[in-house]
Amino acid sequence: MTARNRRHSRISRPRPIAMLVAAMSVLTSPVIAASAEALAVQGNRRVDAQTVRSYFHPDAEGRYDAAALDAGLKALVATGLFDDVKIGRAGGRIVVRLTEAKVLDRVAFEGNKKVKDADLAGAVLSKPRAGLQRATVQGDVARILQAYHRVGRDDVRVVPEIIDRGNDRVDLVFTITEGKKTPVRSISFVGNNAYGARQLRAVIKTSATNPLSLVIGGNVYDADRVNEDRELLRQYYRSHGYADAEITNVSVDYDAASSGYNLVFAIEEGGLYKFGAIDVSCNVQGLSCDRLRPLLVAQQGDTFDESKIDKTTEVLTTELGKLGFPFAQVEPRTVRNAQARVADISFQIEQGRRSYVERIEIHGNKNTRDDVIRREFDIGEGDAYNRILVDRAERRLRNLNYFKSVKITTRPGSVRDRVVLDVEAIDQPTGDFNVSGGYSSTDGLLTEVKIGDRNVLGTGNTAQAAFTYGQFARGATLSFTSPYAIGRTTPGVELFARQSMASTFQSFGNNTYGGALTLGMPVSEQTAMLWRYSLYDQKVMLAPGLSPAAVSLPVRQSVAAGRQTVSQLGNTVTYSTLDNTKMPTSGIRSQLSQDLAGLGGDVRFLRTTADVRYYRSINSDLTGMVRAQGGYVTGWGGQQAPLLNSFFGGPTMVRGFAPGGFGPRDLTPGSTMDNVGGSYYWATTAELQSNIPGLPQEYGLRASAFVDAGTVFGYRGPTQNVQVANKNVLRSSVGVGMTWASPFGPLTVDYAVPISKAAYDVVRPLRFSAGGF
Repeated sequence: MTARNRRHSRISRPRPIAMLVAAMSVLTSPVIAASAEALAVQGNRRVDAQTVRSYFHPDAEGRYDAAALDAGLKALVATGLFDDVKIGRAGGRIVVRLTEAKVLDRVAFEGNKKVKDADLAGAVLSKPRAGLQRATVQGDVARILQAYHRVGRDDVRVVPEIIDRGNDRVDLVFTITEGKKTPVRSISFVGNNAYGARQLRAVIKTSATNPLSLVIGGNVYDADRVNEDRELLRQYYRSHGYADAEITNVSVDYDAASSGYNLVFAIEEGGLYKFGAIDVSCNVQGLSCDRLRPLLVAQQGDTFDESKIDKTTEVLTTELGKLGFPFAQVEPRTVRNAQARVADISFQIEQGRRSYVERIEIHGNKNTRDDVIRREFDIGEGDAYNRILVDRAERRLRNLNYFKSVKITTRPGSVRDRVVLDVEAIDQPTGDFNVSGGYSSTDGLLTEVKIGDRNVLGTGNTAQAAFTYGQFARGATLSFTSPYAIGRTTPGVELFARQSMASTFQSFGNNTYGGALTLGMPVSEQTAMLWRYSLYDQKVMLAPGLSPAAVSLPVRQSVAAGRQTVSQLGNTVTYSTLDNTKMPTSGIRSQLSQDLAGLGGDVRFLRTTADVRYYRSINSDLTGMVRAQGGYVTGWGGQQAPLLNSFFGGPTMVRGFAPGGFGPRDLTPGSTMDNVGGSYYWATTAELQSNIPGLPQEYGLRASAFVDAGTVFGYRGPTQNVQVANKNVLRSSVGVGMTWASPFGPLTVDYAVPISKAAYDVVRPLRFSAGGF
């Protein structure tokens, strides 16, 4: 559509006042007896005359007086079906002269690049084949501006235009000038004494503009996100003992000089509380509180934590349903003693009003299927309505990370004891495509490509393909998981091929390829279990050009064994109470894994590993972490554990050592003196982690100082004609490091100096790595 063939006009405001003024002379005239002949309709083409007459209601004496005509005129104007309504007199009759509103043939958008047509069409109320309502068009301008505000663009102009197509049909075109994004230039806090600004910035989602904003994002002003940040701060304080904490105000000031916003969060912290007396009070006939008291999550003497109150409320509500009391309501009541800084909690259980879920209506989800949303609900149509379970469903939907926003509201159903749940879930992009490159001290120069989608075709399934090409490591992985495909469990499948090459630290590498079937299941909010069955081939390979006679005997025997098939069943139990999975400051994360190989295949071994980490915030900028890990592997059925499935000491246990740098080592003269693996290992870490002074928290950079200690021992390979150093020697180191929580995953650089080691160990003070913290 071009400007030359348009016949258009700007939208002007409707003229209801002018219509009323024009009718004043008629309204003050004598009354006329009501009848179809007494009220004539002119100018109507699509609206039936009888429909127009139905808006005029005679008085008790059956006459059209001034009040009746005035009410009819206003009702016609309010329909939005007419551009003009006039009332006059002719030959003793009332004449209603109409100019009908034109029909919208098309609603279009021009100039929009940052917000899609489909999103704008869903926002506006003007629709094709409906009447052109000027007041609605003006409201649509505001709705378009609001859509742009959500993506951080305040410098937007919207001009609505009408293009006449003849025959009372028009096109409505919104011409949009998008302008630039409006960033947040600074974020500050007032009234915060317990926590520093850097720690509070880590809690909220909005971040100030910085050199990494192009990669990290989050620096665009969004009023909805700021409101969410306000609630996140309140929850943070109230989950850390500050029972009276409130975010009293958020000041949003636009700075014309920097073309951005300055945000100031005003905080009233209050005092630090502990839990006092905690009990359950039951006012429901036939219900004993003794069944419920053991379920209390909050305990007397603990630091006040509102999240524990919420968890207790959920647990009690779920148990009441199991006990046959679906309408019982749990209401936590808090009594604070401000002088003693103690909060007593009483969970009052009352018989609630019987109410059932009539329908669950879902909208806004253009991609995600309704059944994916419904499966996050513990209640369905016909079940007893329970507010706690609805709140849990809303929280689960947010945690899926499929949606920009999720909101669940209720409205009355068709009868008094029925409610309708209205679920608004606005989709967001869920596809990922990452290309990254770098250097790892273990794998050398490295390039990785990942492509995937965590909500494939709106089914809630996750698919990913990853390809790695490095100097000493290469591989490819294809994976697919389907949450809740079997009840609340998550089955998955993975295919992989990995190759590691010999390096300066060892004379051998390996090829591994195969697949795994997995089945994950939640045990509780903090505990999850993963079962897996793996079937793969593994083969030890020497460095090109290296004579087998020169390598260590255990390595030579593994090479001679050739390709081995491993059929392995295993499980992993994970327990986590971390406050943040990327940069934790408090909580525990423990993991126990076991694998049994020998259900078919060529090898038989049992392998067990454990890893426990504990984080605690020392102050607003400093976090302490202690870690303990260990493992054991043994063959069975008359076999030894294969070389590739043994433990090799390195920087993942004690930093400052090379990969395979410590553990049992073949010291036979004339051999390659390789690390030949052990059956046992243990390692401990004590670490202080700190934000870097002068750098915003949103950079995701953290410095650390640490002490590591551990060892690997228990060589079980051949001993004849071979000299293997197999003593349980303590290895330890001290060092410093830096971690960046980058968009491509955590990146870490460490420098550690060994302070105790064996003479034959291989050290490497500097290490680069990509992986978990």
